[in-house]
Amino acid sequence: MMKKKNITASKASLVLFLCQMVSALDVPLDLLQPPTITQQSPKDYIVDPRENIVIQCEAKGKPPPSFSWTRNGTHFDIDKDALVTMKPNSGTLVINIMNGGKAEAYEGVYQCTARNERGAAISNNIVIRPSRSPLWTKEKLEPNQVREGDSLVLHCRPPVGLPPPIIFWMDNAFQRLPQSERVSQGLNGDLYFSNVQPEDTREDYICYARFNHTQTIQQKQPISVKVFSMDSLNDTIAANLSDTDIYGAKPVTERQPVLLTPTGSTSTKVELRGNVLLLECIAAGLPTPVIRWIKEGGELPANRTFFENFKKTLKIIDVSEADSGNYKCIARNTLGSAHHVISVTVKAAPYWITAPRNLVLSPGEDGTLICRANGNPKPDISWLANGVPIAIAPEDPSRKVDGDTIIFSHVQERSSAVYQCNASNEYGYLLANAFVNVLAEPPRILTPANKLYQVIADSPALLDCAYFGSPKPEIEWFKGVKGSILRGNEYVFHDNGTLEIPVAQKDSTGTYTCVARNELGKIQNEVQLEVKDPTMIIKQPEYKVIQRYGQVSFECIIKHDSTLLPTVVWLKDNDELPDDERFLVGKDNLTIMNVTDKDDGTYTCIVNTTLDSVSASAVLTVVAAPPTPAIIYARPNPPFDLELTGQLERSIELSWVPGDENNSPITNFVIEFEDGLHEPGVWHYQTEVPGTQTTVQLKLSPYVNYSFRVIAVNEIGRSQPSEPSEQYLTKSANPDENPSNVQGIGSEPDNLVITWESLRGFQSNGPGLQYKVSWRQKDVDDEWTSVIVANVSKYIVSGTPTFVPYEIKVQALNDLGYAPEPLEVIGHSGEDLPMVAPGNVQVHVINSTLAKVHWDPVPPKTVRGHLQGYKVYYWKVQSLSRRSRRHVEKKILTFRGNKTFGMLPGLEPYSSYKLNVRVVNGKGEGPASPDKVFKTPEGVPSSPSFLKITNPTLDSLTLEWGSPTHPNGVLTSYILKFQPINNTHELGPLVEIRIPANESSLILKNLNYSTRYKFYFNAQTAVGSGSQITEEAVTIMDEAGILRPAVGAGKGYSETLFATSPVMHIVRPTFYKVQPLYPRIRNVTTAAAETYANISWEYEGPDHVNFYVEYGVAGSKEDWKKEIVNGSRSFFVLKGLTPGTAYKVRVGAEGLSQGPGVRSSEDVFETGPAMASRQVDIATQGWFIGLMCAVALLILILLIVCFIRRNKGGKYPVKEKEDAHADPEIQPMKEDDGTFGEYRSLESDAEDHKPLKKGSRTPSDRTVKKEDSDDSLVDYGEGVNGQFNEDGSFIGQYSGKKEKEPAEGNESSEAPSPVNAMNSFV
Repeated sequence: MMKKKNITASKASLVLFLCQMVSALDVPLDLLQPPTITQQSPKDYIVDPRENIVIQCEAKGKPPPSFSWTRNGTHFDIDKDALVTMKPNSGTLVINIMNGGKAEAYEGVYQCTARNERGAAISNNIVIRPSRSPLWTKEKLEPNQVREGDSLVLHCRPPVGLPPPIIFWMDNAFQRLPQSERVSQGLNGDLYFSNVQPEDTREDYICYARFNHTQTIQQKQPISVKVFSMDSLNDTIAANLSDTDIYGAKPVTERQPVLLTPTGSTSTKVELRGNVLLLECIAAGLPTPVIRWIKEGGELPANRTFFENFKKTLKIIDVSEADSGNYKCIARNTLGSAHHVISVTVKAAPYWITAPRNLVLSPGEDGTLICRANGNPKPDISWLANGVPIAIAPEDPSRKVDGDTIIFSHVQERSSAVYQCNASNEYGYLLANAFVNVLAEPPRILTPANKLYQVIADSPALLDCAYFGSPKPEIEWFKGVKGSILRGNEYVFHDNGTLEIPVAQKDSTGTYTCVARNELGKIQNEVQLEVKDPTMIIKQPEYKVIQRYGQVSFECIIKHDSTLLPTVVWLKDNDELPDDERFLVGKDNLTIMNVTDKDDGTYTCIVNTTLDSVSASAVLTVVAAPPTPAIIYARPNPPFDLELTGQLERSIELSWVPGDENNSPITNFVIEFEDGLHEPGVWHYQTEVPGTQTTVQLKLSPYVNYSFRVIAVNEIGRSQPSEPSEQYLTKSANPDENPSNVQGIGSEPDNLVITWESLRGFQSNGPGLQYKVSWRQKDVDDEWTSVIVANVSKYIVSGTPTFVPYEIKVQALNDLGYAPEPLEVIGHSGEDLPMVAPGNVQVHVINSTLAKVHWDPVPPKTVRGHLQGYKVYYWKVQSLSRRSRRHVEKKILTFRGNKTFGMLPGLEPYSSYKLNVRVVNGKGEGPASPDKVFKTPEGVPSSPSFLKITNPTLDSLTLEWGSPTHPNGVLTSYILKFQPINNTHELGPLVEIRIPANESSLILKNLNYSTRYKFYFNAQTAVGSGSQITEEAVTIMDEAGILRPAVGAGKGYSETLFATSPVMHIVRPTFYKVQPLYPRIRNVTTAAAETYANISWEYEGPDHVNFYVEYGVAGSKEDWKKEIVNGSRSFFVLKGLTPGTAYKVRVGAEGLSQGPGVRSSEDVFETGPAMASRQVDIATQGWFIGLMCAVALLILILLIVCFIRRNKGGKYPVKEKEDAHADPEIQPMKEDDGTFGEYRSLESDAEDHKPLKKGSRTPSDRTVKKEDSDDSLVDYGEGVNGQFNEDGSFIGQYSGKKEKEPAEGNESSEAPSPVNAMNSFV
């Protein structure tokens, strides 16, 4: 398989030929000639406004031309502008922008004119425009909330720059956003989502515009996208609707394709000939549509059509008029399709058919200049002479203009001029200069004499004869000095004087003479041609089949011309041979040792000379080796007979005898050394050598007592080390190196601690290792201060100024001298606390939970250290909805670096805050800025603190509730919704009542007897409704089986009055099927402080269960810690937590009558950071302690007064009944004044204490009893039932009314003594 190539010679000849054709038109520069523009700036020249503007204009001519410029059509006098200069012997302008000029001032259209006595050439109109990279216009970006499956377009709208910017999308981490068939960027920079998925939810979609000309990148504000899935929507709806309402929720709806861009069914596109045509179609739909492109009535052009952006973009390069037509994009998915037709029209700026070329004529000759161009629309042709329209140029009797042609007849020397042809249409213009140069010159040959040409036999030979003369000389070729003129089909004579021999033979070798003659003279030149024998491969590589682990050889024997030097290259599979010692390349062969399966492939021998190239290939197939007896492989035996020879001061030769390799060849030897002087018994790696080598030259260090050992390595492993060699002690010398890792960092404001890594023992190069430590203050004209220290690694310089830079160097020395001069490093003396606080602190409240704080940076000199950042201390002063103050918990946010703003998250709505800012360096914090006060707006409230349902009767229930723990604003009202539930778990109609915000109880009347009701209760502010709490309760059964008349019966529902508002009495309601109520724990919430956390939850299910809380460190594999919750409370306080630690928590319930216990999902929270030592704790302030003592004393006095009034109350009318029922649990409380009063009546008492019908559900008030647990929220000033008023006064045991407990309950009420009250307070 042999291929012969003569590509090199052919290409060289062709290039030479083309160059000669061009050079034949050139007039030698020693002859008179009009100017020719040789170099100019582009027509549309966009410049960098930060750099000097260079407008190029170079020209040649004889005499050398002079240059002038016009700007915007008028003469540009560069002498009047100090910032504009022209390069010497050139027309190139340099506008000095870097010395105060503004690029905008030099915008315009420039044109250069090069002129000499023979004519004037002009440049193109060069439009100068400075590049622009404007900032993004400010806009308010609303968060995008999209339903899963819908389409979405994120608009970029980049600023209009010059040239237009490159658009790309990234996130906050500067990572490119992934794109796919579903998500992709359009040609206009917008980001298109065919359909959104939950994973598209993020807050950092950022559009970037890169302006390459100015090397700047502009960033748009981040865009937030929130994708709502059907699951999340159902969870939201389920809070207020029954399970039936969401059973029918449909999954994400699939949709057929709809085009997002372009819009409509058709559009048009105009593109210019030669440009790149880009057509785009992006579609929405689910499943994601697939795009297909067709051309109506034709095929897409082969080899010029490309699909980009997941086939959403059709790209056709180098378009022509034939590419005009209708292009249709079709978007299709499983549900259907959509299409769009783009009508493309290809226009064309002017392009050359025949550009005018320079014309050299002798006096009296004729000639023509032809200027032909095409375009769409057809361009207009106009002529200029020496830069002036030919209609107003000086007349020339020898010139005649005929459209696109100028005809010259009987020219004279005065006819010399430069003519400009301008072809223009609405899409652009072409301008060409062509001179007419009238000369009378005898012939001259420009090709060097006796030039040698070498070619391979049977290939073309091109012999050059570049010439000039006026009139144009005639060229003749002769072979030999006195040979005959060459004619016939064997030769080709080119207009530029080149002689072509199409098929050169060996007998073509010889001397060739070129003769040029005109009426003014004759000249000749000789060149030499040598024809070489072709290179051949006479013994080609052959196909081989070889067994695995065998040896194979490929031959490549060549024959070549004796005067050419060949080179042989071997390839495997058209690539370089593997870098493997098994491949051995010989003079005329390739040998592969120990063949493996990966050696399979095609091997090619390539032979190159300076004139030709040939190649031949063969295939190697590797097969399995035949079975052989099992061979035992093992590690090699250790080498032996180690010998040291050729001892020198810094080197030595080590030799050894290898041990048995044990059927596995030794691949390499590892040499180790021991320093018996500094580290006896410790072996260090020295070097390693191939397994075929048994001697090595080792480099040594001074002042080391060397001994060596050798380890052999094969594929099985390493041998045991050899026996050590004899020892060799090298002579001492100066240290070769200095300590590394030199640093200067002060530990105190007035010192500089210089540290370094000491040299190891064998690096000392001799005894008496010491260090010369030198330092001097940087940027101050001080001398070096030096000190010599022992072999240590630290030196402290005292009495330095605070935080100034020092130049430091540490040099090693021993008894023989110093190491080379060390490098200098920069260190700093010690830092001190910053001196000033940040100024101009401003706070911008963004929403009810987020604020942005700004400050001015402190002067660098006042930092007095390395600026690490700024700390913002902020704390809540009070809630605007409740005036009580609480323990101040300061929070700290650190902003690294020289930032001047930061965000404060997690604020509480409708609250007053204070903050200050401090600068931080390596030493600590500086002084605080003055406290800045700001307030957060209202938010939605939390759920009411409790909802109790008491006093069930035949047709009424009493509801009591506590205001929200976090009102987050001014409460406007409460919303109560309720509906009946029958024995088959069916829900009746939902009734809604709006209750004034100042109410705390409500009596519902006209209810059905022996009926279970479900209640939903929430609070409202002006912002909206808060989260709701739910309860269930049952009206009692009339034992006589007779329904008692309702209060106000017969007067209509509107006259049935209640405590706050009327409620309709529902008779025979319509019921709807609901799912049975299964036990569950949900809405586990956590409020964490430094060392404790309040855990609360919502429970739905049977009563009388035992709750427990499990917690542990998040991410830890340790077992969960379990805490038992006393009673049936729905909150618990975890104490003893570690500050600044993330914890996991879950809540469980045990003791269910049916089935196993239940457990909530896992929640994660983080405790607050530990307070800084400088932080002021309000609880330790004297004024606060005094205030609390006064409040406690006042409460104690009030409680004692209440206790005395109770004891003086006298006998009760129903004393006997009180004695008979000593259980304090059933003693009612007076509703008005909160103290124990008289019983209402025996009848009402008996009625109130009738046992509930068996099976009826009793309401749970979920109040906290003293005996439940000492870790009540009361310890922190807040309880579920609101044990404190907003002013801090105690109301726990005197709340006005005590609800009944279930008959089967096992809890009891305590006497409301002052001691108990204080216990609760404490």
